[in-house]
Amino acid sequence: MNLFTGTRSKGAKAMGKCSRSLLRALAATATVSALAVSVTSATAAPAAIPPGLSCDTGKHAVDAYTGFALCRNNGGQTQTFWVHLVCGWAPDVDGNHVTLRPGESGQSTAHCGKIGTGIGEIHIRP
Repeated sequence: MNLFTGTRSKGAKAMGKCSRSLLRALAATATVSALAVSVTSATAAPAAIPPGLSCDTGKHAVDAYTGFALCRNNGGQTQTFWVHLVCGWAPDVDGNHVTLRPGESGQSTAHCGKIGTGIGEIHIRP
């Protein structure tokens, strides 16, 4: 159908429906992509490591749903930390609380639920 005149051409009827469907699908995809980029960029900033701790974070080598934080207390007082995983579609999870005296090292681990999309972010909480 010609949007300006309101008339329909006989030969392009099927083509018009196909291209309108294609345009709608492309518009929907572009909208979803734009929303995903803005949400991701707003939450992608990693949390700061608590003062006095030096930490490495990562995903388990065999299981992409398990994350860890391995920290060393370089400060002069006892500190407690734990790992926090952002798990996509599954609920976020916190790992075990680890208390370190000065000079000690320890690891906190957590596991995202399998219904989710895996680990999106890893944070260290004081």
